[in-house]
Amino acid sequence: MKALYFILVSLVIVSCQNQGKMDVQKAKQVSVDSMKVEIEKQRVIDSMQVEIVKIEAAKIETQKEVIVVNQQAPRTTTTTTTATTTKRKGWSSTAKGAVIGAGVGAATGAIISKKKVQGAIIGGIAGAGVGAGTGAIIDGSKNE
Repeated sequence: MKALYFILVSLVIVSCQNQGKMDVQKAKQVSVDSMKVEIEKQRVIDSMQVEIVKIEAAKIETQKEVIVVNQQAPRTTTTTTTATTTKRKGWSSTAKGAVIGAGVGAATGAIISKKKVQGAIIGGIAGAGVGAGTGAIIDGSKNE
């Protein structure tokens, strides 16, 4: 009976040792596979960056001056056009001041007043007026 237990324990130990070797091989393969995936991702990113550079170069090329010579008319006509991008206008200082002043005034009015809603409304209106006035002064100094 002791021999049977001894053989059984020996088989378990031997099988666990082999299992460990197989796990190491599987772990190595998983590691190699994940590295291959990362390399493929990096290759895609690099190719996309090359395409972005090409697109930016094409944009710059279209923004350069284009000279068209009309050779069908007896006189030579030269037309020069430039591609311009319109810059999106932001908020004026007056609008920014009014919004910021309204927010600060409403918060201050709600904190100070015993009637919170009424204080917030009055503070917001007063803050918007003061903020708009300050922003208008800033706009005026920018224009000069």
